[in-house]
Order: sequence, then structure tokens, then C-alpha cells
Amino acid sequence: MGKIELQEARRLAGLELNGLAITGAIAVEEIGGARVGARGTTIYDPSGEPLFYRVPLHRGRGRIGFTDVAADEALGEPLLATTYGAAWDETKIKREAMVHARRLRRNLRYTRIRFVAYSYPKVAVQFLHGSEEVLMLEWGSWAKVPPASVGDRHPMEPGNFERWSLLEEMPDRVRRANEESFRARVGAWREATAVRAFRGLDTLRVRPDLVRIRPEMIRLFGSRELHFSGDAGTHHPCYELTGQATSVWCVAASTQMLLAFWRYGYTQDRIAQALGLGTRAHPSGLPYSRVGDVVTQIEALTSHALDATMVVNPGFNVFRDEIDENRPLISFIPGHSRTVAGYYYTILHLPGQLAFRGLLVYDPWPPNTGTIHRYENFNVQTYQYAYHAHLTLV
Repeated sequence: MGKIELQEARRLAGLELNGLAITGAIAVEEIGGARVGARGTTIYDPSGEPLFYRVPLHRGRGRIGFTDVAADEALGEPLLATTYGAAWDETKIKREAMVHARRLRRNLRYTRIRFVAYSYPKVAVQFLHGSEEVLMLEWGSWAKVPPASVGDRHPMEPGNFERWSLLEEMPDRVRRANEESFRARVGAWREATAVRAFRGLDTLRVRPDLVRIRPEMIRLFGSRELHFSGDAGTHHPCYELTGQATSVWCVAASTQMLLAFWRYGYTQDRIAQALGLGTRAHPSGLPYSRVGDVVTQIEALTSHALDATMVVNPGFNVFRDEIDENRPLISFIPGHSRTVAGYYYTILHLPGQLAFRGLLVYDPWPPNTGTIHRYENFNVQTYQYAYHAHLTLV
């Protein structure tokens, strides 16, 4: 396995973010002047291997968000996702985890704590005594993460509250291809930094003036976010984040977000009932065999004013085309469901043609709060299904 040290990961994150800034695909006022933090949190795979680093982004003395950077070449590219407006405070989270752990087990004995992507990209806090796990709690809900299932399981089922290893379950051919892609991208950045515009660049700070350095380097960029109407010039961005009410109701929360965009004010409990996901006291995830129910219930809950469609293994163009039509999508990834409300893509005239494709993801996890991932790298995630809807009745 090809491992990446934190210092190298920080440098690569700075290069990737500057690459986005130079195209103008991201707003200077959002990220200009941001600095990649000196420290990062190692997030482990359930196998025990470092999977990625969560590194704070600073502006001045404040934190404006964080970025996730690969610690293993098997993820395919360095930059995984960038989140604004949600601070990551490792010390504070650990303290909260210890309080909840003591409530569950008053006599809990442990020697160290670490963070684990128990169902990538969802994170938990793991308590260890020596090398043995004694407890794992989901970040946010502080529910106990069950042990890994034995035998057949269905990681595709959205909302399943179970742990699984991204690294151990990755097919060998996919791993090899991802590692090759990762090394090629790092090599391309090595060549790019030899370009005059990048010489002497502080790779740990996003320069707000980069977009004015070499405009001729820009070949193409595109981006769009959902607006109140299709007229983006006169209507502001319009989409609302909703946290999932339980650890397994990501599908209900995602459906709620999509329907709310179309001005249907259903509660999450009502949507969960329609989807057969139980109650808050006894919730359940959506079985793999019933993924088509999302289409059925979107149409039923709107009295067929919306015509819904499910797309298997959606490509980037599916998300781009729907957002261009000012329509949100629900996205299923292994074990989880989110919504997509925007996209970004770039192609640079730099050695290696360093392109980036990203999605604006409104994630209902962690429970009760949710997270907006501003730039989720499309190339490092597995998109199993996408659901979109268009208006048929006016």
C-alpha cells in the first residue's frame, strides 16, 4: 500500500486548492487567503490502516472549515472533499466522546482514542485498550457502532448502521488502478510546480490573486449551484440542509431535502413512514431490494406532480445536466445517501492536464446536524444510484 505522510498530504491539499482557485471555479472570497493547518487528524480505516487526514483550514486566527486528504494512494487522488462553515475540533470531539462513553460504561478502561471511517466517509471515535477495541461511538449521535458483520452483508444498502473496511473490500484491480492514478497526479503536480507562475508558491496558502496571474492557463471551468429559479442572475442559491433524525434515516432526510426544494414540507418522520423505515424509537435503513421505493414515494408524496427517475451507476454528466436544469438529486453511495445541489469542473493547461470534478453535497450525516461538502471529488467516491425528479404538473 502506498502511504502518504501528513506533511506531503498538506502540501498536496494546498496545490489542489490553488489549482481550483486559479481557474476561478471557486470564489476567491470563500477560500482566498485560507491556510492549510499545521496539524491534521488521522482518520483510520477499520482495518487499522491510516485512510485520510482531516486538516483544518484557517483564515487569520479563525477556522473556516477543513479538507480531507488521502493518506493512502488506494483512494485514487489526494483531495477528497473540502467543507466550509463546519469547524473540526479534534480535542473537543474527543472530550464529548469520553463523556458519552462514560455514560454507557462507567468503568470503561482504555489507553488511547482514535478516529475511524467506520463506513466511509462517516466517522466514529474508537476507544482502545492497547491494541484491542473496547468501544466505538458514531460521531454526532454517539450511538455505539456495532461490530463488523460476519458472512454476507450488503454494504450498498443506504442507511445501514454497520462498519466495513474500504481498503479491505476494494478489489485488487481497483486498488492498482487508483494507486497508478494517484501517482500520476502527484507527478503532474511536480511538473506543474516547475511552471513559472508556481515557482516560489507557498503551497500551504491559497493565494487570492492566483486567478490573475496567468489567465491564459485557463482552458475551461464550469460550475453551477441550485437557485430559487432557473435564472441564476437574479435569484440567489436556494437549498437547505437537513440532518438525519437517526443513524439510519439518511434516505428519509435526503428525500426530505429534495421535496423541500420543490416546496413540499413533509416531516422526516412522515417520509420515513412512507418508505417503511420504522419510527425514531425503532428506525431501520432502506433494504437494497427496495431502492426503487424512493422513486415510488417521491411521486406518491407529490400526487405525481413530480416524475422521478433512478439512474444506476451515474456518471458526472448525470449530476451536471440535472443541476443545469436547476433540479437537485439524491445520491446513493455504499451504505449512505446524500443530496447533490451543485457541481464544479476544471481543465488546466498545465503539464498532465490537472482536471478536477467535484460535487456540492448536502450530507444529512452526522445525525441531527448534517454537513455541506463544498467540493467532493467525484473521482474518489462510488456513486451507485442517483435519483432526480422533474415537474409534470403546473
